[in-house]
Amino acid sequence: MPDFDLVIRNARIVDGTGTPWYRGDVGVRDGKIEHVGVLPSGVPCASEIDAGGEVLAPGFVDMHTHNDFLLLKDAETVPKLRQGVTTIMIGQCGISAAPIEGDKVPLLDAYTGFVKAGVKPEWNWRSFAEYLDVLDGLDLGVNVGSFVGHGTIRLNVLGFEDRLPTAEELGKMRNLAHTAMEEGAFGMTSGLIYPPGVYSTSEEVEEIARGLKDRQGLYLSHMRNESSEVVKSVGETIAAAEKAGIPGQVLHHKACGRKNFGKVRETLALLEKARERGVDMTVDQYPYAASSTTLRSILPPWVHEGGLEKLMERLRDPALRERMKKEILTTENWENMLMSSGGPEGVMVVYSPETPQFEGKKLPEIGEAMERDPLEAAFEVILANHGSDTACYFMLDDEDVKYVMRHPLVMVASDTIPSAPGAKCHPRTNGTFPRVLGKYVREEKVLSLEEAVRKMSGFPATRLGLEKKGFVKAGMDADLVLFNPDTVIDGATFESPFGEPEGISHVFVAGKLAMKNGEFTGATAGKVLRKN
Repeated sequence: MPDFDLVIRNARIVDGTGTPWYRGDVGVRDGKIEHVGVLPSGVPCASEIDAGGEVLAPGFVDMHTHNDFLLLKDAETVPKLRQGVTTIMIGQCGISAAPIEGDKVPLLDAYTGFVKAGVKPEWNWRSFAEYLDVLDGLDLGVNVGSFVGHGTIRLNVLGFEDRLPTAEELGKMRNLAHTAMEEGAFGMTSGLIYPPGVYSTSEEVEEIARGLKDRQGLYLSHMRNESSEVVKSVGETIAAAEKAGIPGQVLHHKACGRKNFGKVRETLALLEKARERGVDMTVDQYPYAASSTTLRSILPPWVHEGGLEKLMERLRDPALRERMKKEILTTENWENMLMSSGGPEGVMVVYSPETPQFEGKKLPEIGEAMERDPLEAAFEVILANHGSDTACYFMLDDEDVKYVMRHPLVMVASDTIPSAPGAKCHPRTNGTFPRVLGKYVREEKVLSLEEAVRKMSGFPATRLGLEKKGFVKAGMDADLVLFNPDTVIDGATFESPFGEPEGISHVFVAGKLAMKNGEFTGATAGKVLRKN
């Protein structure tokens, strides 16, 4: 029996496969799980932990975060470690930090303000490979992999122009996607409610997605519409994957707006039928009945054309403001976030660095403080913060959340949009994974413990092709989390989004103890992951 760096004894092992837990010991050496089973007492080891019957699970894989820029300032990523997360994916919703042509840097810098969390990047990269190299130079607390964003690709070629690409431009975008795959991207994401992605046709996305085929990159979509046309949008996502011959995934699946509640049954049935005919489709979801994105997402698509500066110009024009208000209040042929939230009272500003007095307040409250109507108040907040703002939209049904969560094609992901220090954010940033274990496993019994762990570890790891992650098995990376199933729970709320989780005692990355009883140890054993 070899010497181990770490032995964990007397654990309830939930191995990430979804099969029932069993009692056992785990031996770790050189960052790998070397033994799973029963170890004799006295086996030589540098460190030994008695789990006392706590659950030992694979480190959780957060399939969906927007930490692309925050990593440059906060590479340790402690809020993720506290939740048991040991691997994160970035480059989501069509927005990635690379590739970027030099003359397009100002456009991307301005547009990504809402996900930069106050970070001012040096933009000392151009290619996707160079961006990953920058991450390689950081002391990462968690493992990091990245997708390339369709929106970023389009911005490189067309800026924020609302038009069809020429054949040459389309070929250039497809080649950018292909090159990013060669340089380590795990696939491509789209954000079809955000400019410039909102200006693309289905045919454009399908053609660019063909650039992923050689390496079977994953296509993930923040769909064109998650409310009145959610069924049609799921069909569009399936078609893109099917025509490109690649696997696909619906991001943060939901049906927004009261009159659309229940449509997730239809959309999930559509995804099942796609799989029956050989289209490899999956889904991710966060466990909350409110979404979060930019406050400027309440504006109709034409307002965004030409980029952030043009948007600001239009917001300063009284006549155009009236047109915006009329369209927001009376039209549904676009992803109308405000009306899906039931009106202004369903929208809460969470991050507005230039107007921090409005963080945590809903639009009617802000309007009252400004002595303006709620929509005018929203316009003023957008202007004051120059696009660096986020909001929560209370527009989901908790029964839908549970229905989606139960489905075997669905994995857990946070959709983290980080905020600057001291600013509010959606509680999913700090609570997603313990919330599933506490609220939806223990309290409401929506999922079994084993199925929840599968959705947070083995399932996403397998989806990404991470052959050494996601399972408690010999030969796997020793990314592990130890928690008490009787006490684990999230502490983050909409009112206090930085509340810390409880019940997670130890988190290991590559066999190194990164978190003990909620305290960061200083160990930074994370690595940049590249698709093989």
